[in-house]
Amino acid sequence: MGSVVLIIFIVILLAKPVGLYLAQTFNTERTRLDRVFLPAENILFRLGGVRAINQTWKRYAASLLLTNVFMIALVYLVFRLQGILPLNPAGIKGMDASLAFNTAISFMTNTNLQHYSGETGLSYLAQMAGVLFMMFAAPATALSGVMAFIRLLAGKGAGNFFVDFIRSITRVLLPLAFITGLIFVALGVPQTLSPSVTVQTVDGGSQEIARGPVGSFLSIKELGNNGGGFFGVNSAHPFENPGSFSNMLQILLMFLLPTAIPFAYGRMIGNEKQGRLLFVSMMMMFVVMLSLSMVAESHGNPALNALGINGASMEGKEVRFGPGESILYAMVTTASETGAVNTMHDTLTPLSGMLALSNMLLNAVFGGVGAGFLNVIMYVLIAVFLSGLMIGRTPEFLGKKIEAREMKLIAVTMLIQPLLILGASAIALYVHAGTDAISNQGFHGLTQVMYEFTSSAANNGSGFEGLGDATPFWNISTGIVMFIGRYFGVITMLAVAASLAKKRLAPESIGTFRTDSPLFGTIFVGTIMIVGALTFFPVLVLGPVAEYLTL
Repeated sequence: MGSVVLIIFIVILLAKPVGLYLAQTFNTERTRLDRVFLPAENILFRLGGVRAINQTWKRYAASLLLTNVFMIALVYLVFRLQGILPLNPAGIKGMDASLAFNTAISFMTNTNLQHYSGETGLSYLAQMAGVLFMMFAAPATALSGVMAFIRLLAGKGAGNFFVDFIRSITRVLLPLAFITGLIFVALGVPQTLSPSVTVQTVDGGSQEIARGPVGSFLSIKELGNNGGGFFGVNSAHPFENPGSFSNMLQILLMFLLPTAIPFAYGRMIGNEKQGRLLFVSMMMMFVVMLSLSMVAESHGNPALNALGINGASMEGKEVRFGPGESILYAMVTTASETGAVNTMHDTLTPLSGMLALSNMLLNAVFGGVGAGFLNVIMYVLIAVFLSGLMIGRTPEFLGKKIEAREMKLIAVTMLIQPLLILGASAIALYVHAGTDAISNQGFHGLTQVMYEFTSSAANNGSGFEGLGDATPFWNISTGIVMFIGRYFGVITMLAVAASLAKKRLAPESIGTFRTDSPLFGTIFVGTIMIVGALTFFPVLVLGPVAEYLTL
């Protein structure tokens, strides 16, 4: 328990300074950081033909989307052709078309859903030139999108996508990933291009031990909220997570950027109090959900307790970490939409599984780097709108009136996730191609299906792992859900910010409802919970809640 409190305390300490650094990085004005990074960036700008002109929001969104589609197509070819490409000492064959389609979209959308076993599904070239490349490109895209959104709200224009994209890598992701990668290697994580090694076991047999460039892979996996594991069992593998210090560092990296963005937002819009309020509100929600999950897991399985077998549930958990750090990891990875796992979520008790699932359904308890904060502001605008209705006044946000155009865009954005999750789950439960993959019938089977599509739509990538999802049906369906779930909300929220940016600033008066007060924080949290409950409560009752009641 002490380690859990310590990790949360360190996260709180780091959030503000990292947030202020992000604000300085994506500021439209020249800063002291330019002296360090600009010479190298100018070379990249010249090579790419990038001109640092301010784009309209439509051009910014088009640049973001088309660049990502091009990279998906490029990496798809790498996956398909890996069998004849170099750096393939294990002789791994090219991926199946549907699996390559799923994997390319998965890593480019920051989802990292893996329908293959990490160490046996990809060559070293595919891991580094495909997966590792996208592990930088995907969070850089999301970080660029949210910074353009914040600048539009602040009335500074969208900026330039390509400039933001390069700065996200050169000034944020690459330096932090390089430093933490060295730390992981020092802690015992392998970093080599040598093939797997054959060793003799104590009983006289032989065993193939996989290895590879894991250290560099691991650092950006966590920092960029990617989550895909080099090994099939992800961070439950001792090479990917050797001990308590590596486990703690992974948790800190997963939470570093999502918890920092509210402070960057507050500085960039000129209202640091509002940024701090959003951080506190989300941290309170996270702590409550974490506490409930730890209580549920510490009580173990009710059916076993009835037989006199009491104690915390250790099923599916690493004895190196125990229930405490395992549950913290599970809640952080779903709250930050990372998807890495150090315990198998399929073995969580029903209530713990429901809370991890709820993090992804809400996608606003911090959420992933960039895209999660767009969901947070979506709920903020809904809360402002509802508050305006209650007091009979036109709702205002940052001095701009929220009117029909903005609310239509927000309503569509809010509805797309439940449509993707519930619609795709309904199809999967209707056709044999979907139901044949379920390994547990009844309520748990329903949760397996819903978790898979929730993880895809929320760009999380973790899974219950009891689902037989390495089939064309699941590859194609989750690939489509991941793509729409990623880009639809980014584009519509940029449209909302651009619409607000065009409006005149309304002078503050005695009737203005402040969005940086504790009262608004309460309404904001209530809005998230009520909207989430109204949307997903029925299916949660049919899944984890029903499973808990029948144990």
